[in-house]
Amino acid sequence: MPADAPFFEPPIAASPVTSGPLRPSPRFMWSHPAHLLALGFGSGLSPLAPGTAGTLWAWLAFFVMQPWMNDTRWAWLIALSLPLGWWACTLTAKNMRVLDPSSIVWDEIAAFWLVLWLVTPAGFWGQLVAFGLFRFFDAAKPGPVRWADQLFHGVNTASDPAAWRKAGFGIMFDDLVAAACTLLVIAGWRFYQ
Repeated sequence: MPADAPFFEPPIAASPVTSGPLRPSPRFMWSHPAHLLALGFGSGLSPLAPGTAGTLWAWLAFFVMQPWMNDTRWAWLIALSLPLGWWACTLTAKNMRVLDPSSIVWDEIAAFWLVLWLVTPAGFWGQLVAFGLFRFFDAAKPGPVRWADQLFHGVNTASDPAAWRKAGFGIMFDDLVAAACTLLVIAGWRFYQ
């Protein structure tokens, strides 16, 4: 890529914060470790359904890591992925000048790892059901997921010095609520079988 190439593709819409760009480029992703993480190692750059692409990346990564992981390692990985994700999502959203960009997918990755870890030893079909439920709750945002999603959308970056940290937390939080809803549905289904 030429040195004078822009960090971002041309903007596709106006941002609620500023008229900043909404679609990061690969160069932007590689410009900082937080961007690489928040953009799901490139899965968030997908022009179609980046949240689904990020969730699929999480599933593939879970499958690849599973032979070397036990419950303790998964617990540590997920516990570390949450504050690290908060930091990465905060910094990336701030640098993009957008409160909740769809290209940030670390929230889907960390939340879906939690779902997969807690539904294990589910086979492929059980994991596919978990994937479908998680994507439904994350995309449709019914009830509690919508509430969690809206909590930090009204922050004012001009007057609130903590606005970007709040936005980063909000990015992570609604996906954790979607994961909780997914797990509740699966638990209810297993209970009534």
